[in-house]
Amino acid sequence: MPFGRWTWVSGQKWNIPMANPSTAERPDVEFEVGIDFLLGLTGDPHADKETFRIGDLSQEFGVTLRTLRFYEDRGLLSPARRGTTRLYSRRDRARLRLILLAKMLGFSLTEAKQLIELYHQPNGKQKQLEVSLERFEEQRHILLEQKREIELSIEAMDKTIDFARGRLQQQAAE
Repeated sequence: MPFGRWTWVSGQKWNIPMANPSTAERPDVEFEVGIDFLLGLTGDPHADKETFRIGDLSQEFGVTLRTLRFYEDRGLLSPARRGTTRLYSRRDRARLRLILLAKMLGFSLTEAKQLIELYHQPNGKQKQLEVSLERFEEQRHILLEQKREIELSIEAMDKTIDFARGRLQQQAAE
């Protein structure tokens, strides 16, 4: 499955799976969308704009057209239609930002949708922030545990590589 590359502000690379893009739509290039952008900390150059075309969002967020269509099929985005043209609202754009933030943080699309939909409940803004914070803390714990497991695997791999090299050198010396 192809990956779109995202560069986080610390310089770490995050690979976020995307729908299988056609090379005609977008070549495999590195997209730079940082955590500051997804959190809305960098300012919004499109604050006065009401609608966005699929290509606008694709370019701005570094996702393929197919990815946006996939999110629409999953009920995460709901653009209006003018003929065959999809017109995304500011609400869709904000939802896309939250979807990509959730993906960067390691959440599934189902989990992202659940967090997004909290906004539409009574006292939604507050509830969304409270539940999100709780889920972020849980996810951080999960990621730290995965990191520990990966570090142990790398350590075991290094020892195994050293062992195999030593055996090869022994056999070459005989």
